[in-house]
Amino acid sequence: MIRALVLIPIFYLLSGCAALYKPTTSNTAVYDLGIQQQRSQNESRSLNQKTKSLLVVDASAPSWLDNTAIQYRLLYHNPSQAYTYANSRWRAPPAIILTQIIRDRIITNTGEQVVKNSSAAKTDYILHLELEEFIQAFDTINDSHVIIGLRASLIERGSRNLLAQKDFTIKKDSPTADAVGAVLAFGSAGNQLIGELIDWLTMQLSSR
Repeated sequence: MIRALVLIPIFYLLSGCAALYKPTTSNTAVYDLGIQQQRSQNESRSLNQKTKSLLVVDASAPSWLDNTAIQYRLLYHNPSQAYTYANSRWRAPPAIILTQIIRDRIITNTGEQVVKNSSAAKTDYILHLELEEFIQAFDTINDSHVIIGLRASLIERGSRNLLAQKDFTIKKDSPTADAVGAVLAFGSAGNQLIGELIDWLTMQLSSR
């Protein structure tokens, strides 16, 4: 009888430890754009051509885009409502992912000197980016496409004058009507958008 009374609290103690250290698993898939660097059409530059310094500010985004959710709309059902995938998300907010890729591509494709912090160095120009759209849209239950909308503004650092501005809108069909299809389409659309942005930026800087 005494042994039974002693074993009871030990049993509950061990059960509590097992519950306390029970491993947890997550089924959430985490994605980035997976964009490979590609050469811009305007990449060729003379080695003695003077390079310019450029501050690429972190892209801004509306509050509904400033998170890691992969979002979609059902155009055939309720186009005014946005939904999010429950078990899939971005590694970082899309504006942050795009900004880093754009900085890397500008350096690789143009040879311009790029900084990301306004306190780090004085630059000739500022590239201001505004991410306005980044969503998957379902035309039917089985057909969808993604949309990326970005506004780029080139500003002269000294005078703060707006030198040029352009809106970029890219649409790409999703290969599958799910989060994986959205990620693949966003990667392709992002690659095209950044290529067009680099061509535009190169043209603007080469004329100054």
